[in-house]
Amino acid sequence: MNIAIVVVAIAVIPTTADVLTWVALLLIPPGAALAFGWAMRGARPWLAVLAAPLLALAWAAPDTRIGQIATTLLILGSAVTVGRLLAGAAPLLLLKAGVVAMAASDAYLVFSGQLEAPNAVLVAAAPGLGLPQLQSASFGQAGLGYGDFFAAAVVGAILAAEARPQIVAALAMLVVTLAWDQLFLVYDILPATIPPALVLLGDEAWRRRPRALRRTARREPLPST
Repeated sequence: MNIAIVVVAIAVIPTTADVLTWVALLLIPPGAALAFGWAMRGARPWLAVLAAPLLALAWAAPDTRIGQIATTLLILGSAVTVGRLLAGAAPLLLLKAGVVAMAASDAYLVFSGQLEAPNAVLVAAAPGLGLPQLQSASFGQAGLGYGDFFAAAVVGAILAAEARPQIVAALAMLVVTLAWDQLFLVYDILPATIPPALVLLGDEAWRRRPRALRRTARREPLPST
């Protein structure tokens, strides 16, 4: 999901948010089922059925903690599926550039104040008939859009495709996110696509560090002369 395109579309045609909430309702549960049954680490085919009770909880109790957790898991699962599909089909270099571009445009829209109004419209949009809103996740007063989950999932898929250390990346994401969230002391809204992009850039820099530094990190002896 390109955040800039979504923001422009909602600003020009506000009913775009209604279309997107229906798209989310129709595609996110199947995407989550694919994640539980195939796409995510530790997936098992029988786990795919978990998407059904999660959808029921998100529908029946949207304003409770359990309902919010169910919504978050559905969105997260669908993002993981999309991330894996993209990493398996698209050039990884192109995906990396896309993640950085997405974070940059997200940061510009947030810090320039152009994201708040369209985002509010999108978050408030509902498919009607009492159906659940799956286009964004909230937990208490905090909220994340689908694009935030998508950016993190794509980074995870890229690192998995390159056989990079997953635990190290997860810890780095935690540290970077906690540090980034300190800006909430100054700002009410932050672009959550920034931490995944920073982790990706950090991993890329570490992987491309000079050969001499790699020998030092691995404690390999220099070749004798």
